[in-house]
Amino acid sequence: MARLFLDEDVSVQLAAILRARGISVLTTRDADRLGSSDEQQLAFAVVSNCTFVTHNRADFVALAQQYFQHNKPHDGIIIATRRRPSELATRILKLLHKLRDTDLRNQIIYI
Repeated sequence: MARLFLDEDVSVQLAAILRARGISVLTTRDADRLGSSDEQQLAFAVVSNCTFVTHNRADFVALAQQYFQHNKPHDGIIIATRRRPSELATRILKLLHKLRDTDLRNQIIYI
């Protein structure tokens, strides 16, 4: 199952809920990456083999396009509408149970 890296705009409560359900989750706070640029956050997710989770649609769609244009792989980007952490966790869990890790690779998924 995919390992997730949560952008700093995503609630750390989401990480706690997902971890309680057996999902491997790393937050920007856990990784001591608060304040890093979007480019640095995605690059960290790539080297950490994590699917990136964010609410920041505009910036990460643009970054994903750059990765595509330069044939740079990533482990997927989940762009989530702001919701209560419990609701967002339910949506992410459904997605992860439906897709394999390879299905997320180089994809942008909207939830």
